[in-house]
Amino acid sequence: MSDKKIKVTLVKSVIGTKQDHRATVRGLGLRKLNSSSELLDTPAVRGMIQKVQYLVKVEG
Repeated sequence: MSDKKIKVTLVKSVIGTKQDHRATVRGLGLRKLNSSSELLDTPAVRGMIQKVQYLVKVEG
């Protein structure tokens, strides 16, 4: 498994979004707007990011 990390930032509010999308954002470790989280680049994390891609920004 790679030790590569990706930085995920919440750039859009979760107000008015589906409940499971809110849960996914929380699962990524994001709370407030513009909060960031450094995560391991795994298929599970990539899937979570894919689900809420309209709410987050991803950096290498």
